Amino acid sequence: MNFGEIILWEMMGTAMLTLLGVGVVANVVLKKTLGNNGGWLLINIGWGFAVFVGASIAAPAGAHLNPAVTLGVALADADAKMGGWGNFPAYLIGQIVGAFLGAVLAWAAYKLQFDTHDEPRNTRGIFCTGPTVPNYLWNTVTEVIGTFVLVAWILLSPGAKVGAGSIEFGNSALGYAAVAFVVIGIGSSLGGPTGYAINPVRDLGPRIAYAVLPIKGKGSPEWNYSWVPIVGPLLGGLLAGLLYLIVT
Repeated sequence: MNFGEIILWEMMGTAMLTLLGVGVVANVVLKKTLGNNGGWLLINIGWGFAVFVGASIAAPAGAHLNPAVTLGVALADADAKMGGWGNFPAYLIGQIVGAFLGAVLAWAAYKLQFDTHDEPRNTRGIFCTGPTVPNYLWNTVTEVIGTFVLVAWILLSPGAKVGAGSIEFGNSALGYAAVAFVVIGIGSSLGGPTGYAINPVRDLGPRIAYAVLPIKGKGSPEWNYSWVPIVGPLLGGLLAGLLYLIVT
């Protein structure tokens, strides 16, 4: 698969991921929605199935959707290295652009609810993550652990085969559904402290969208925290890739 095709498939898959992921949080948080106050479990389930939909669409490019996954796969794939490290930027470009576009589409779907929400300054959390107890070191540790679980499962699952830059499951549909359940499990078990970004672009793309979208009375995008859900997941993906090399 060439550079441009990787960008296209990763962009479409990541856009669908963030459209549905940001959408479920909007449905729970915004007041004039049918899902208002649906709770943390609904958000976890929504994000899990957002991963399933996005990965299914991006399957031709390996369905990374996440730079931490791309990094882990690159380290684990000692022979092909995703067709060469030169394709790493293609995954990253597609993922960042897709995450931004998906967040914008989610805002468009809920524009009337954003316009009538009575606490517009508290809408940042619909788009990106933040800690319940701010401490950048320990917030990063939380993101490292959550992402490590995700990428280690992808690399070490008996049903998955990592090679030539792709993640191949014995049954692709069931494989991506399994990833969805892993994401739901991570959110339920480890998502409470930071909102479990476990994906740098899932946080960065929507955060940029929040900064530029015309949301009336919105709060700060909190750029001072934005590096945590980038660095933490990348470290988690790196550690998972190194673990794969050690045990296989």
